[in-house]
Amino acid sequence: MKRITCLLIASLFLSCNSNENDTYEDAMYFPPNNSTTWETKTIVSIGGNQSNTQELLDYLELKNTKGFVILHNGKIVMENYFNGHTSTTPWYWASAGKTLTSTLTGIAEQEGFIKTNNKVSDYIGNNWTSATLAKENLISCKNLLTMTSGLDDDLGDDVSSTNLQYQADAGTRWAYHNVYLKLQNVVAAATNQSWESYFNSKLKNPIGMSGSWIQNGDFSVYWSTTRSMARFGLLALNKGNWNGTQILNTNFFNNATTTSQSINLSYGYLWWLNGKSSYHLPQSQFEFQGNLIPNAPADMFCALGKDDQKIYVVPSQKLVIVRMGNAADGSNFALSTFDNILWQKINAVISWD
Repeated sequence: MKRITCLLIASLFLSCNSNENDTYEDAMYFPPNNSTTWETKTIVSIGGNQSNTQELLDYLELKNTKGFVILHNGKIVMENYFNGHTSTTPWYWASAGKTLTSTLTGIAEQEGFIKTNNKVSDYIGNNWTSATLAKENLISCKNLLTMTSGLDDDLGDDVSSTNLQYQADAGTRWAYHNVYLKLQNVVAAATNQSWESYFNSKLKNPIGMSGSWIQNGDFSVYWSTTRSMARFGLLALNKGNWNGTQILNTNFFNNATTTSQSINLSYGYLWWLNGKSSYHLPQSQFEFQGNLIPNAPADMFCALGKDDQKIYVVPSQKLVIVRMGNAADGSNFALSTFDNILWQKINAVISWD
């Protein structure tokens, strides 16, 4: 009897002390697959400032945004579309899709098809570069994941063997290079199926994504809805787990979202990392001091694509934020000045002490 009374008192206490302004920790939510259903919650319910949302929306529209989503614990807090874009309109991920390649590479490794420490030529044969065999054999799958192949990034995005030329030993130089695409060839060869078939069965379908890979010149680009991008962000927030099913093992995911080499501290396995002491940017060997995005939380990791395609994941705040659209200002690769200003606007809407 005493135990029942205590439970009733505790229940009444929680009821009396909870309201829409409480930032209580509700359970992680996953939207059902093959459904348009996605539960929502208000800005106010997570301690946010509703009065500042219009300034954020005005900025997003001004900066050529098409789709914008904020998730907290998996539920939609904000979902907005601009300039004729809708929740069902596909858009390109650009290099934000590198994180899809990282994830599928990890899945292939956990299934025993590949070992990322093995050399690339173990899977796609010799002479996939123009380097000598000795130098080519230094390049592992992990070097492709970490952008440390040592191949010359000044020769453009063509990944044919004649254009992949030696510049430094693998592991000694960080350079943002389209050669990471060879990981898709590695996975396809090792699994004995097409890249897209393996991607669909192991990642896209299990988490209910839409979209497809489209070849655009030298690039393999993923196109999907903004919500599908948010689904992938939610998988990342949960370290590869989707509603109780471990799609990607936690160990690989943790490695993918921590510093992967000693040159660019703000880079994991094709993921960008905030909160580090320095960073490198595409098309440069200069080391910048400080955080990648100073206004963003230090524990944030992100997928960044050309012309400001963004997936921001903030574990400490259980947030996923997605932005799709045209370039906010001039065309850019990965990071831009838009990131830091956008986070200033986001912080005015959602912030915790």
